Amino acid sequence: MLKYFKKSNPRPLVGTSEEQISIYNKLKWQVFISATLGYSFYYVCRLSLNVIKKPLVEANILNESELGLMGSALFFSYAAGKLFNGFLADKSNIGRFMSTGLLLSALINLILGFTSSFVVFTVLWGISGWFQSMGAAPGVISLSRWFSNKERGTYYGIWSASHSIGKAITYIGVAFFVSIGGWKWGFWGAGLIGLAGALIIALFLHDSPESKGLPSVADLKNDYVGKSTKGKSIGSLQREVLKNPFIWILAAASCLMYVSRYGIESWGIYYLEVQKGYSTIEASSIISVSAISGIIGTVVSGIVSDRFFKSSRNVPALLAGILNVSSISIFLFYPNGNPWIDTLAMILFGFAIGILITFVGGLMAVDIASKKTSGAALGLIGIASYIGAGVQDIISGYLIKGNKTIVEGEVVYDFSTIAIFWIGAAFLSVVLTLFVWNAKHQD
Repeated sequence: MLKYFKKSNPRPLVGTSEEQISIYNKLKWQVFISATLGYSFYYVCRLSLNVIKKPLVEANILNESELGLMGSALFFSYAAGKLFNGFLADKSNIGRFMSTGLLLSALINLILGFTSSFVVFTVLWGISGWFQSMGAAPGVISLSRWFSNKERGTYYGIWSASHSIGKAITYIGVAFFVSIGGWKWGFWGAGLIGLAGALIIALFLHDSPESKGLPSVADLKNDYVGKSTKGKSIGSLQREVLKNPFIWILAAASCLMYVSRYGIESWGIYYLEVQKGYSTIEASSIISVSAISGIIGTVVSGIVSDRFFKSSRNVPALLAGILNVSSISIFLFYPNGNPWIDTLAMILFGFAIGILITFVGGLMAVDIASKKTSGAALGLIGIASYIGAGVQDIISGYLIKGNKTIVEGEVVYDFSTIAIFWIGAAFLSVVLTLFVWNAKHQD
């Protein structure tokens, strides 16, 4: 098994320089498209629970605090897996590694459609989190192995749109299945989509240029910038990642950003249903626009930072952080019953989060670390991010249940405390991001 997942050995160089460039251009697009689509399907398998929370509560299968615990089980195992699998992916065949994780996560979704036990739900959802953690690092490593430093921000931004593509598929497609076939189809629909994604990754996510008989992308494009890391082992460079204070600060900033992000993504549909009276389809549709604007945010972020800020992410990250705080405030504090304002808030939220996921949630750390340790840098950011997401799910679940009362036979919710929790985390994330303004980059 270890040999199967081991990084592919370099093959002898093939063809002339012109032929190598032609082969490289063809393969890099296969890598990029499969990594982007594949990771979007990872998200479908991860977000399926968000669509079916209210049906599960209405069917008396789970309550709000149990949903919070179930969601946190995925986040905590995902957080640990992000660190472990991030370090492991630097030394792995990324196509085999990433396709295996999605395959197993899809199978768990299919199984969950056949049970109604809280214990089974929580255990399997937690195990799924570990397999989910096998997706992000290989995707980012594919960009480091196949794209040059000068274009990495642009393609990282576009790849990050996979988060929002996955959200859109879930909140529109999976929600449609649920509205017709019930909550079980939330898991079954996501599982089938995940199986298709695993096949795409297995066929088209190639390990590295060297494994195809091509020079490295640095040699192919004469692309060496920043502090040289030649002669250093991957292990020693990974230890440098762990000692870098700027990456730890980014990890804390991302942790808090993920509290605000998953506060809305995990509970936004439920909030709109119980607080503002929308149906499941209406609430899912409003939240789904954040996925569409998120795609725009992620794509624009990389292009703008590469072309107009000389590959610096600081100013766009600051502006996006302020927009994130503002959009969540509008969503939570504007009076009930105005779908246009709620939709506008989600458009702004999605755009801001799209940028923040790209920069604070990964690229700024990848920029600071060596290209050889993109997985380790992303893993460190990832474990902090999803600890934040997991803690958020537990706290949010208990706050929602604890502030639920029955008035004249009707259930009434008070979201004022949870609003302070989500918005405060978003604000502190902005403050921490300012402390990495002058961090240096490596090759």
